[in-house]
Amino acid sequence: MGFLDILLGRTKPVAPDLDQLFALPSAALTLQAAAGFTPTGGGAVCFATVEGSAFEQTHREVQALLDADADRSGPPVELHQDEYGYSWLVSRRTPEQLPQLVNDLHAVNSSMEVNGFGPQLLCSLAAFEDERGRRLALVYLYKRGTFYPFAPLPGSGQRRDSALELQVKAALANDLRIEQDLSRWFPVWGAPGL
Repeated sequence: MGFLDILLGRTKPVAPDLDQLFALPSAALTLQAAAGFTPTGGGAVCFATVEGSAFEQTHREVQALLDADADRSGPPVELHQDEYGYSWLVSRRTPEQLPQLVNDLHAVNSSMEVNGFGPQLLCSLAAFEDERGRRLALVYLYKRGTFYPFAPLPGSGQRRDSALELQVKAALANDLRIEQDLSRWFPVWGAPGL
C-alpha cells in the first residue's frame, strides 16, 4: 500500500485465510454451551458460476475427492444452483462429523483457489440447529476472512432473527474472527446445506 492509498483512505484487502475454517469445531462447542445449537452435519461452499472446461474439470475433481472419502455416510457431494445464479457445492455428514465437514469445506475452497478460481469463491457455511428447531449458519466470507451468523426465522418469508445473530456474535467473539461490519452479514436465503 502506497502513500497515495493512505491519503485517499484506501485499504489493502484482507487475504483469505482458509485455516480459519478449522476453528469451527471448537466454536461449535461454545455455541452449544452458550445458545444450545448443535451441528446438523450440513455445509456448503458458494461460488460464482463459471463457464468453461477448466472449471468443470476442477468441479469434477473436487467432487470425486470428497466422494472418495470412506467415512462419508449419506448422500454424495451435490452441486446446486440457486435462484440468483450462484453455485453451491453441498456436503452432508452426520452431526458428530463436524471436523470432517470442515475438511470438506477447506478442500473445496483450496482446490478452487489452487486452480485459479479463488476470485469466484464467495462464502462457506456450516449449519446448526437447536432443540426448538431454529436454524443457524456460521458463514465464512472468503474475501474478508471473517465469519458471521445467519439465523433465518422459520416459516415463509425472508426474515431473520437479528437478536439471535447478535447473541451468537457475542458468544463466539473469542472463538472465530467475526465480521464487525454488520452490513456485510449478507442473508443466504435458501442456501443448500442450511
